[in-house]
Amino acid sequence: MDWNDLRYFLAVARTGSLTLASSNLGASQSTVSRRIGELEKSIGTSLFRRHQTGYYLTDEGQEVLRHAELVEDSVMALERGATGLDRNPVGTVRLATSENLAIDLVIPALPAFRDRYPGISLEILTSTATAELERREADIALRVVRPMRGNLKIRRVGHMTYSVYGGRDYVERHPAQDGEPLGGRHAIAWDAAHAHLPAAAWLAREHPGCRTALITSSLATQIAAVRAGLGLAVIPDFLTVKDDFVRVIPPERMFSAEVWLVTHADLAASARIRALADFLSNEVLQGNRELRLPDIS
Repeated sequence: MDWNDLRYFLAVARTGSLTLASSNLGASQSTVSRRIGELEKSIGTSLFRRHQTGYYLTDEGQEVLRHAELVEDSVMALERGATGLDRNPVGTVRLATSENLAIDLVIPALPAFRDRYPGISLEILTSTATAELERREADIALRVVRPMRGNLKIRRVGHMTYSVYGGRDYVERHPAQDGEPLGGRHAIAWDAAHAHLPAAAWLAREHPGCRTALITSSLATQIAAVRAGLGLAVIPDFLTVKDDFVRVIPPERMFSAEVWLVTHADLAASARIRALADFLSNEVLQGNRELRLPDIS
């Protein structure tokens, strides 16, 4: 049995779709379908029920999935152990983080990183879904939510504050009413799929009756909406430095979030991963006034 066939099987089993699996694997749908067929032939049983709405595991497929995940865990552990043996900062490192941290914080600092570590090839994965370090979807992650499980090495590297902002022209044209910062004004809010995010939860809790001008699924579109003069939004303070925004509700009346640097414990000794982790922690985050850890007095 070929381990690569199991990789294709796991991708289809987890997505229920040839299209999504092929996209995740970087392979054509015909290749994925062929590899699934070869695995079924070698085992001698059907692993999926093919339907126009997707691929569904058979009872036999469910059993193979259980064993395939055990094999995957062993292979991933072997890869992590081998990666941790390197002593030179050379190779590929996959960093998972949010789009706003990548665009406004990490990428602007990469020329200096490339000059210092020309042998490291960096991949940045941006998604609202959390990359699984255990399964090597990423090697290192920069997160605002502290992971609570897994064999991980976690370092607190920053402190992110939030405020409610509006464009200067919008705020001047829509003065606050009844002593309420959002009174007589519209909010730019998160969609229901992102209601768990701190900014969305804060707005729903503190201003449940506010009028909504726009609902979006990304912070970048919310910032664009504030620039366009559509209303007010909850935005991390470090993202507003270059904009002519007016702070309507200051951070001391809001909430804050710690910024965590997370690596799998097996990879912590890797020279290339340690190089990126130290660069992010010591130079990128600590060099940004709005993201520094507060002094302890």
